[in-house]
Amino acid sequence: MKKLQALALGLILITTFSCKQTKKEAEETSEEIEETVDQMAEKMEPTVITFKMEPKSDSGVSGDVTFTEDGDKVMMKAVFSGLSEGEHAIHLHEKADCSADDGTSTGGHWNPTFQPHGQWGAEEGYHKGDIGNFTADADGNATVEFETDEWCIGCDDETMNILGKAVIVHQGVDDFTSQPSGAAGARISCTGIIQ
Repeated sequence: MKKLQALALGLILITTFSCKQTKKEAEETSEEIEETVDQMAEKMEPTVITFKMEPKSDSGVSGDVTFTEDGDKVMMKAVFSGLSEGEHAIHLHEKADCSADDGTSTGGHWNPTFQPHGQWGAEEGYHKGDIGNFTADADGNATVEFETDEWCIGCDDETMNILGKAVIVHQGVDDFTSQPSGAAGARISCTGIIQ
C-alpha cells in the first residue's frame, strides 16, 4: 500500500512539474513571438527624413526635401520656391556639406559605382546621384518626385546609402552628356542628408 501511495505521489509530482515546465515554455515562446512581431512591425514602418533646402550662389531658392524608405524603395519628394522659370537640374552630391556660399563644398555628383555621368537608367552608365531635370513654373515653384530601389537610408551598402550626401539644385539644365556633371551651371540650393 505504501508503494502504491509513493507511486501515486510520484506521478502527481511529475505531472505538476511537467505542467509548470510546459507553462514556462509556453510563456517564453509567447514572449519570443511578441518580440519577433514587434521587430517585424518596426521594419515595416517606413523611414522618413525631411530637410530644408538653403539658398546658394545668392539665388533665394529654398524648399523642403523628404526621403521615404518603404520596403526596398526610396522615394524623394522635393518642393521648391524662388526658382527662375524653366528647367533646372537636381543631383545628389558626395558630401553633406553646404558650408560654401556657392555649394561647392558638397563635392561632385555621388558616384559610388564609378560610372560616367548620364541620364538615370542609361545603358552607358549614370551616377547614383544623377536624378535629372525638373521644370519650375512662372512663379518659380516646382515639385520633384523620384523613386528608386538603388538607394537606401542608413543601410550598410555604401553604393546605396544616401546618408552623408547632399541634394543640389542647379541654375541650368543637365545635358546628360558633359562629363563629369552635365554642365548644369551654378549650384543654387543645397541641403545635407544627415540623420
